[in-house]
Amino acid sequence: MSQGATQGRTQGSTDVGSFGSITDVPGIRVGQAQRRTDGWLTGVSVVLPPPETIGSVDVRGGGPGTHETDALDPSTMVSTVDAVALTGGSAYGLAAAGGVQRWCEENGRGFRVPGGVVPIVPAAAIFDLGRGGDFSARPTPDMGYEAALDAASSTEGADVVRGNVGAGTGAALGAGRFKGGLGTASVRLTGENAHIVVGALAVVNAAGIPWQPGVRAPLAGEGLNTTLAVVATNARLTVAEAKRTSTAAHAGMARALNPVHTLADGDTIFTLATCAELLVPNPAMPVASLIELQSAAAEAVRLAILDGVACAEAVQTPAGTLLPFPGGPL
Repeated sequence: MSQGATQGRTQGSTDVGSFGSITDVPGIRVGQAQRRTDGWLTGVSVVLPPPETIGSVDVRGGGPGTHETDALDPSTMVSTVDAVALTGGSAYGLAAAGGVQRWCEENGRGFRVPGGVVPIVPAAAIFDLGRGGDFSARPTPDMGYEAALDAASSTEGADVVRGNVGAGTGAALGAGRFKGGLGTASVRLTGENAHIVVGALAVVNAAGIPWQPGVRAPLAGEGLNTTLAVVATNARLTVAEAKRTSTAAHAGMARALNPVHTLADGDTIFTLATCAELLVPNPAMPVASLIELQSAAAEAVRLAILDGVACAEAVQTPAGTLLPFPGGPL
């Protein structure tokens, strides 16, 4: 276990709610790295799936910071994903993906080419620059490597530490007025598809606040925001079906936060399918099982976002104090 991961396990929120975890999907592991002192308040989260996991993505925010998302289009050559990196540091923090690639290469994971492998590691970043007091304190390739190593070192099914850890370390909420965080959840399908699990990991760094009927969220304050999520399932999906699942899962983001998908957001959802289990089709409506899975993905994202908000803890740095969201109108 890395030093950064140890810090996350001792200082992050360890309360396990009733939402479940993305690691309820067999074979999915999550690792964290973070820094919280000397001007730092940022980190990296890595989702490490089993080999041959397929993946895709849907980017809805108008200000995304992403890496390798074009490679996840259903029309491109490579269908598998070796890891997903979620990071702080805005566009600078995308350098963390290089460290995750380095770990994958060392362990023989990647698209095979003459002479070696090329790891496919898509990534997305939140804006947390300067929240620890030092604008230049941002995730590095070494932090990405650290988070990947932490994921690989975890046991299968190990619960994910929530709150101020990994990419949620410097996350904020309500246009920079409250502390955001990292959350996770899972949903199991019903009937003959009860063997199918859909999990989500979310990093909540939103301009908005948790959605409440009739409450409008004022956006005065820091206008650079992003909510990121990774959906994972053990169901067998094509890349096109994974893409559509990411699209459907954005409904969960919209149910959890108000507003979302603004011009200043980088809201992005990745979907990973380990393809270990077959969906059982409904003879009367063959697409019904896939629709249920995509609906479950939206619910898992909604719950993971609420989990991240609930598990966020107060922080005080030279840049100021961020308190947990109180739950009432602003």
